[in-house]
Amino acid sequence: MEKNPKTHDALIKWLISAFTKEFFAHYFPEIQIGNYTFIDKEFIKKYEALKESLKGDLFLIMQVEINSIWQDVIIQIEHQSKRENISERVFEYLCYCWLLKKKPVWSIVIYTDEAIWQKNIPNTFWYAFTSNTQKQIFHFDIIKIKSEKSDDLIKQDSMLCKLLALKANDRNINRESLLYEIYQTAAKKRNVLNDDQLLLVNRWAEIYSNLSQETVNRIKKEVNMELIETTISEHIYNQGLAIGEAKGEAKGEAKGEAKGEVQGQINLLENLYQQGILSLDQFKNFAKPLQQKLIQLKQNIEIK
Repeated sequence: MEKNPKTHDALIKWLISAFTKEFFAHYFPEIQIGNYTFIDKEFIKKYEALKESLKGDLFLIMQVEINSIWQDVIIQIEHQSKRENISERVFEYLCYCWLLKKKPVWSIVIYTDEAIWQKNIPNTFWYAFTSNTQKQIFHFDIIKIKSEKSDDLIKQDSMLCKLLALKANDRNINRESLLYEIYQTAAKKRNVLNDDQLLLVNRWAEIYSNLSQETVNRIKKEVNMELIETTISEHIYNQGLAIGEAKGEAKGEAKGEAKGEVQGQINLLENLYQQGILSLDQFKNFAKPLQQKLIQLKQNIEIK
């Protein structure tokens, strides 16, 4: 199991991004949500100085039904891999969210640490005072994955819940059976899940199953999911191709399109490496032939 905390930040962020509706349906079933858009890039562009501390966070604009009226709300989701009171920081980022869009903000903190808490952690922050109402208190939602039971999560139809079972309280449950159920469900849903979700299932299982690679491979074979590796290289190629085509069309250059395809693949690999999803060795192995191809394309263009 990898120990790089950036890997875990990236995977949690990826999980919520890939299964956003399932995330809210599971944790906030009483809240009706509508369309949503991720605004991470806009947020970081506005607050560049916060870039490093925001890598594991998610920011969305989402339609939420409040008092029977649909309203745009900024969703702020922060990931914490250890038990720590971060109420002041959550409020600070709420202020940044409000300044960016000037809309109501819903703050959520998701804890993925391994400890079983004996006491709850604060989910409020005293931010203001008035003579009439005295203390003004900011409230936010806390999700503690380890407080959920793997046995309950794995029984849910939701792919998100089944993946979370590997991070929840797995006392008295066989982890091999958890992984078997996850891959079996992925096999059944393979025509519904997109490439990104299938890739996440595979990566999540590699990191959090705590089983040998031999066992993981055996389970895949048993449930006919050896092809679940819509591999990183294939995924990057497809995404890079789309980016390259868009750039090529914009420029009206066939050679520019080819360069765009390759550069798009390299950029995506760099992004996955920076997020900790790819190891340094994986990044080098995938990037080296692409970098050589890019050099060759540039030389050919210069010659002609």
